[in-house]
Amino acid sequence: MASPGKKSFLLRMDPALWAELERLASQELRSVNAQVEYLLREALVRRGRRAGTSASQAGSRPAAATREDDR
Repeated sequence: MASPGKKSFLLRMDPALWAELERLASQELRSVNAQVEYLLREALVRRGRRAGTSASQAGSRPAAATREDDR
């Protein structure tokens, strides 16, 4: 069942990648879906992009620093 307020979509991936995501998610006590979302947000932050956050996630990660050219 999809969470209210979240976009749902189909994603096809290599079975070996899926298995690795399952292992990683299990080690970090997350669902595979939550692990994929976490990794995507982490990738966006590393690229200097801001991902939208829900109210429940707002306090769970530090705010992105602002850049001078963004002002």
